[in-house]
Amino acid sequence: MDRSLIKPTMISCYNILGIQIYNYYLCFSQLGSAFLGERAGICVSTVPVTRLGFRRKTVECKESRIGKQPIEVPSNVVITLEGQDMKVKGPLGELALSYPREITVDRQESILKVSKAVETRRANQMHGLFRTLTSNMVVGVSKGFEKKLQLVGVGYRATVEGKELILSLGFSHPVKMTIPDDLKVKVEDNTRITVSGYDKSNIGQFAASIRKWRPPEPYKGKGVKYADEIIRRKEGKAGKKK
Repeated sequence: MDRSLIKPTMISCYNILGIQIYNYYLCFSQLGSAFLGERAGICVSTVPVTRLGFRRKTVECKESRIGKQPIEVPSNVVITLEGQDMKVKGPLGELALSYPREITVDRQESILKVSKAVETRRANQMHGLFRTLTSNMVVGVSKGFEKKLQLVGVGYRATVEGKELILSLGFSHPVKMTIPDDLKVKVEDNTRITVSGYDKSNIGQFAASIRKWRPPEPYKGKGVKYADEIIRRKEGKAGKKK
């Protein structure tokens, strides 16, 4: 076979391959320049930097299901409104509350209506909260609230001596707690404690402070627990199956 015929063919193949490689190089260089913002021969959609930004969208706050409910005022409760301050007086005591500027209170005969003064996220958060606080004040001075606790454990007992609640909870000394003036504490069967009063927040705080001395443990359930509290029990090592 004549080699003179093969040589030109190989040279032409090399030339074609070189042209293709050069074309690929030009293509990628054009793409790169386009992404850099030059747009050399290829149409690439770009957005100027000056057009980028964030659009603020107005947040539409929904009406609170709790906040929009009216509050019925009993006939034996006297309510005094002075600007953003309200005083509630009843047969059991007197309470006062100051409202933020986002909340307004209107009275229509024997009904209190708590509403929002402005449409903001904070006003929506405060709406249901202050409606509940207002309702607790009205119910507290007219009917009152109570919280019940129970002592569980051998030798655990409680007694009331004057204005002190004395607890025996397995310590080397008895625990003495001073009862606030606006609360009443009653002990039944040495293990059941009832805290009552007209201020719901004070009742819950004092009951929580009693429970804090000996919270119920999950293995035997010993400790001070609320009467309606459900304790999730754990299985001890002796009860595990081998």
